[in-house]
Amino acid sequence: MKRYGRPDTIVTDRLRSYGAALKEIGAADRQETGLWLNNRAENSHLPFRRRERAMLRFRRMRTLQKFVSVHASVSNHFNLERSFYSRADFKKNRAAALAEWRGLCAV
Repeated sequence: MKRYGRPDTIVTDRLRSYGAALKEIGAADRQETGLWLNNRAENSHLPFRRRERAMLRFRRMRTLQKFVSVHASVSNHFNLERSFYSRADFKKNRAAALAEWRGLCAV
């Protein structure tokens, strides 16, 4: 907010807690909630939601933490956004990640 100033509108979903928080900071009149207005924010949360869905399988916090600590470091190697690269570059990066993974597992 220091760089860009106060926003004209704040787009949120229909959770009541957002309205209460905005009322507390004095920005309740600038809140917009609409059917498709929040798509950009929701789509940015998709990787987090995917991880949450995987976490639902765990019953104990300890096993969940073990999984998450390994999953976070490994998923970054293999989760290459295909749309950002050409097919040749994607295959090259994927092969490099797989070679590194096989090297780590062989130790």
